[in-house]
This record gives sequence, C-alpha cells and structure tokens, in this order.
Amino acid sequence: MVGNGGGTDSSGLAEDTPSMHELLSMVRKHSTMLSSVTFDEEDVSDVEMDSQFWHDMLDLYFIRGKPSRGRQDDDLIFFVKSMKLHGIGFNDSMGRSPPYFVRRWAPKLDTVLGEEPIDVDWGRSFYLNLIAHTSFTVTVAICSRQALQRRQNGSETPLSSIYKVVKTVYASPSRVDFQLDSKKEIETHPAYPDICFAIDDFDSTFDAVVLTDQDHCYCVLLNAHGGAAFPSDHELSTSDSEGLQFNELTLFSGFVSYKMVREAYDAGRSRLGSLLSASYYPSKTDRLIMRGPGGRGEVEVAVSGVVDQSLGSGPSSPTQSSPKGFGIGLGTFVRKAASAASVAARHAYAATRRSDDELLPLKCCLMSISLPWEQIAHDLLFKKTPPISL
Repeated sequence: MVGNGGGTDSSGLAEDTPSMHELLSMVRKHSTMLSSVTFDEEDVSDVEMDSQFWHDMLDLYFIRGKPSRGRQDDDLIFFVKSMKLHGIGFNDSMGRSPPYFVRRWAPKLDTVLGEEPIDVDWGRSFYLNLIAHTSFTVTVAICSRQALQRRQNGSETPLSSIYKVVKTVYASPSRVDFQLDSKKEIETHPAYPDICFAIDDFDSTFDAVVLTDQDHCYCVLLNAHGGAAFPSDHELSTSDSEGLQFNELTLFSGFVSYKMVREAYDAGRSRLGSLLSASYYPSKTDRLIMRGPGGRGEVEVAVSGVVDQSLGSGPSSPTQSSPKGFGIGLGTFVRKAASAASVAARHAYAATRRSDDELLPLKCCLMSISLPWEQIAHDLLFKKTPPISL
C-alpha cells in the first residue's frame, strides 16, 4: 500500500501520502513496458504482476487526489475490464460490450465501483484516466511549403503559419463516426485501445481553413498542456532529469501538401459517380485520412472544393521532402473506403478539367485524431523534447 497511516490534510489525503509529482515518479518507475511504445497483449506485463500497486495509484491519484487537483470537469472515472473477460484481446471486434466502463467520481473507490463485481485491469485503468484527465489542444494551420523546407534544412527562422485555428479537445476511448451527408448524424463506437480526440463542430470551427495555393501545406498538431499529467504541486524545469522537462508536449504532428490533398480528393470524386457529374459538384465533401509519422495514429479530415473563380493558376506542384530536422512527419492521405485510386482514374478525371493548371481551393475540416493509448501514455510520462508551435 502507498501512504498508509497518519492524519489527513485539507485535501483529504493522508499526511504521509506522496505528492502528485512523487506519485507520478513512482508510475514512471513501474512503466518500463512503455519504454518502447509497444505493448504485447499476450505477455504478462508489469501492469498485471503488480495489480495492487496500480489499484492504490488510481485510488490516490484520481479518487482521493481529485480535491487537491481542484479540477471541476473530470468527474468521470474510467475502468478497463480485465483481458481475461475478452479472451483474445482488446483489438478484437466481435460484437462484445466495450472493454471499459465509466463511473462518476465519489470520495471512496468502493463507492465509485458499486456493488456489482467487475474484474478490473488496474494498470490500464490508471493510464486511461491519466490520458482522459489531461488537457489537450489541437492546432490546425496552413503553412508555406517553402518555409517548412527551410526549417527542415536547418534554418533557425521561427516557423509561422499563414492561418491557424486552436481548439480544445478531449480524450475519449470512444470513436465518433461523423456522417457527411445532409443528415449530419453522429455514431459513437468503442475505440479503445485507441484514444480519439473528436471535434463535434468541425464544419464551423474550421470553415475558414482553405488551401488556396499550391505552396500551402495542411498541418495538424496535438499538444498536451495541463491536467493529470502535469501535477501542479511541482515546478517543472528543464533540469528535471526524471520527469517532464516542459509544461507542454506535442503528441502528434503531421502535414501534407496541397498537391497530395488535391490528388486524394480528385481520386475520391472520380469514384463517386460519372466523371461528368463530379466535375459539376466541386463542393462535394469527402472523408480523407492522414496517417501519422511512422504510421502511428490517423487524422480524419472532411475535404470539399470551394468555388472561387477569382483565383488563377498557382506555382508548380510542390516537391515532397524528407521530414528530418523539423519533427513533423509527412502524412499520407488515403480514402477510407479505398486506399488509393488507380492512375487511369486520375487521368480520366483530369481530362474533364478545363486546364491541368486549374487550382481548386480546398476546405479542410479536421474531424478527429486517433492515437494508440500506449503512445500517448509513453509521451506524457517520458517525452522530453520541446513542443512544436506554429
């Protein structure tokens, strides 16, 4: 047990209970399985070998520690069911119930769980709550391809965006499936072991994010900057060799060029119906996906063409460059239903356009970001690189 005996302070914690920062340091020492950002569900991990430790950590950090954190918006406590209840693993989708359940916070853990006995994976539950109770923002920006290339080549010139939108987002073990038809219906499905950051009002939030030049790149950043992963009882500094070095972390970063978005959008439209009808409906919204650097994570984007006759031809198509040096990987856009369209289909669609140089403004509305929980937990606990800012 952690922090037994003694009186209690104003927060309700025992006087000898470690501080939030000290508790997080203990968690790091017990999180060696995250060091490679991989997790084998078949192996018996440190999480399962020390269930009592993780039970106590969740109790101290998220039940008894809630008053000391003073947050008013995190009254939900998440519990991951034991893998033994699922037999094969969390990644299997066989129509079973979600691999997690949610309860309202109460001063005692037994009260939170209720009387119904449920086999809980305490380690994974701690990590899920660490993620869910951390604060996140997403930045969607339009940047110059040439500026990105200069930064990649070692230029120390600060990178600035042409236009950007910063939005608060929330981590959830559920995935939101946005319907892009006129009904705008929303369906929710379990995403765990992935964590989803959805933007419900994506169409209005990013209405002005429009790529209007072939030098434009579409950039997406996900930053963590407060909450459970950044305990307030410890002054973070760059000299802290064990814990976090910064009070903000970049968990996802990626960009794609106008050319890549346009090719994927054109390929998608050529499959929606006759080529003739596609050419007459430039505002058709299509769902595209940007893969993260190294194939980790994905970003769903609603892309639609914007009719603007005042725009002329842009410069020559951008050249893809190596992502080294900047820290933002070049994602790959693919369609949800078809990973790529054939070259013949793209050429056939191009034949219907008035000119190969015709530039179609593309509105890009970020719908969601999905990342494996292991990657997020690892970065929150161990990442020590400065955050990316635009």
